[in-house]
Amino acid sequence: MTRKSRRLILITACGSVLALAVGLILFAMSGSIVEQFGDHVIVRSPHNPSHWWGNFLLLGSIPARRDQSGWIARFHEAFPHSTHVAIGIDVDHGSAEALQGFSEAGLGVNCFAVMTASVVELPAVADDAVVLRPLRSDHDWARSVELGVRCEDRGLDPVDYRAFLEAKAVSNRRLVAKGNGEWFGAFIHDELACQLGLVVTGEGRARFQTVETAPDRRRQGLARRLVAFASTWALNQLAAQELVMVAERDYWAIDLYRSLGFVENAVQLAVERASTDGVT
Repeated sequence: MTRKSRRLILITACGSVLALAVGLILFAMSGSIVEQFGDHVIVRSPHNPSHWWGNFLLLGSIPARRDQSGWIARFHEAFPHSTHVAIGIDVDHGSAEALQGFSEAGLGVNCFAVMTASVVELPAVADDAVVLRPLRSDHDWARSVELGVRCEDRGLDPVDYRAFLEAKAVSNRRLVAKGNGEWFGAFIHDELACQLGLVVTGEGRARFQTVETAPDRRRQGLARRLVAFASTWALNQLAAQELVMVAERDYWAIDLYRSLGFVENAVQLAVERASTDGVT
């Protein structure tokens, strides 16, 4: 597997139950195994073992500081052959200060916003060569993998990352075939320049999946147009009533989502450290 990547532990707080609850439904729909224990859930994705956030623990509350190292040990007990660590905490309220035990284990914290919208502001459409449509053919999905490889900028091993993307594409196509969502692309002269997924998870909700734009096509409004297109599709064609987007709070794309009408109503805290294997 990759020799230069990260080990990541995800801690969710401040109302992010929505994002993780929707996420668990998505994992079950895509073929992952969701096991319920007394005080935690284990999610396993044997079809994609290198997917960090397909193989993780989910806790129902923030553990006491003295117990946090024990949950890292519990992860290794549940996934003895994994070189990554991934633990989620599903709570309505919380803060990074409550995670000092994880920090003392050498972990850093990043912050994500959980955003929702029930209507979307449509951007002005330029008269250009951009075609927005769902991915359909084998060729479309092959180009989806290629775009994912082009967008990787974390130093992951390209062979391993491609294998991860190919396995993920199989899961995504299975979801589409079952009518549980769609993957969309912005095409310019038959080039896939931007892509994203949108999965309907029940109760009128649809959650966005990885929004990616080719490095040489960024800052051209493609992602904004594609998010708006997919949102309209979900609301009109997939009977969605609420759209869920998780975005990095310190990344410029969050302003793009706000401009379309997405409103932040929860927070996810991502705690990470260096790793020798795996992909998010």
